[in-house]
Amino acid sequence: MADLKETLCGIARAIVDNPDEVTVVDTVDGKDVKLVLRVADDDMGKVIGKNGKNAKAIRTVMKAVAATDGRRVTVDIR
Repeated sequence: MADLKETLCGIARAIVDNPDEVTVVDTVDGKDVKLVLRVADDDMGKVIGKNGKNAKAIRTVMKAVAATDGRRVTVDIR
């Protein structure tokens, strides 16, 4: 069983300049999981990427990881 919160933390910490400021808050409702990713203001552009490509890629990876356990995930980046 994959830990979605730790997976998202690891991905975000690899991208940003301030990995100590990465936090993830999860809310679980049955098989639905909502993850809220918070990063430093200076790192927001790196996480979102040009035209949102990094954010889309992060969400795609997280959906694939969640699907292995039969769960659904949404990722909110703030």
